[in-house]
Amino acid sequence: MHEWMADNGFTPHLVVDARREDVQVPGEHIQDGKIVLNVSHSATRGLELGNEFVSFEARFGGVPRRLAIPVDAVLGIYARETGQGMIFGEDDSPPAGTPTPPGGGPTPSAGTPTPPSAARKPPKLKVIK
Repeated sequence: MHEWMADNGFTPHLVVDARREDVQVPGEHIQDGKIVLNVSHSATRGLELGNEFVSFEARFGGVPRRLAIPVDAVLGIYARETGQGMIFGEDDSPPAGTPTPPGGGPTPSAGTPTPPSAARKPPKLKVIK
């Protein structure tokens, strides 16, 4: 998803559950247990998107910080410009009884965190393959 967004000129943002174990993010930027991070190549340095961890250096208030996020703490990824992206659950399968949209992916739940930009307009999340 990150690569597709970057290749198409969008700014990828991660929504992270900052309460999870081993999450290393600036505590002063956590809101409601979550943090939204710009993970574009221009906003990060040394970005590593691994199978176990996402890690990079970014500036917060002009101060460089090293961040490390276990992949299972990533709640979603979306493009800042469109609000479109993908929400991840506890596992990759939808809960029992969850309707499957025509695209085949899970539908976002009502308890899913909404990116800050969506406060200005309705969210437009869809599965992108």
